[in-house]
Amino acid sequence: MKGQKGEEKGNENGAKTGEKLKNNEYEKELAKLHVELVKLQEWVKYKGLKVCVVFEGRDGAGKGGVIKAITERVSPRVFRVVALPVPTEREQSQIYAQRYVPHLPAAGEVVIFDRSWYNRAGVERVMGFCTKEQAMRFLEVVPLFEKLCVQEGIILLKYWLEVSPEEQTRRLEGRIDDGRKIWKLSPMDLQSFSRWHDYTKARDEMFAATDTPWAPWYVARSDDKKRARLNIITHLLSRIPYKEAPRVKVKLPKRQKEGKYKSPDFPFKYIPDVH
Repeated sequence: MKGQKGEEKGNENGAKTGEKLKNNEYEKELAKLHVELVKLQEWVKYKGLKVCVVFEGRDGAGKGGVIKAITERVSPRVFRVVALPVPTEREQSQIYAQRYVPHLPAAGEVVIFDRSWYNRAGVERVMGFCTKEQAMRFLEVVPLFEKLCVQEGIILLKYWLEVSPEEQTRRLEGRIDDGRKIWKLSPMDLQSFSRWHDYTKARDEMFAATDTPWAPWYVARSDDKKRARLNIITHLLSRIPYKEAPRVKVKLPKRQKEGKYKSPDFPFKYIPDVH
């Protein structure tokens, strides 16, 4: 739909671009997508698919919120989230990809990386935790590593969440005095915040080297968290062919009749009804 100059363009849901999505609209659309994610889950189990989803982006880009939206209605036994901590001294001495390989999906699994091996192209490079030579070698090798993954049957999806400097500032400032979010603001986040342009350069070189036909990068604008979540889930579903898996219609059986056993008047330690 073409708009006049200065007008807001409509999207496929009928909402105007830039218009705040109401909570009830968001929840309604998310509920529909959750139904499809459950269908995908059952198909992945039925067919033994191996799915790997990588989320990258600057601090405050919204990776955690997207991952939570994807996983809140599916089984953690199928959808597994990997968020590795700082490497140990032993892991630092290993081949770089070694700590990530054990977490790749087996048949019937969807593994979601909340940051991934691309740490070497981003935070490690920008903050000096690896040498420039190590970063360049990583960018040279990783397309081959990902090609091997795809050839072994892994469906690999890579998402970069693109947040504006203004929105990143607003979100990080919002964590300072929020007791629910202060854990998200580490000293490393503060150092990274000041290196915006270094991260931009690292991102661009990462895209140039690793945006391949077998493992392309997909970029999602994430200033609007709700729309970003809906858009990413919709795209993810579109990239994995799935159908409704065969399923026997569920019917609750009758409960057994009360027998001779009588439950004693046990003094259960009930928690207080505070709310």
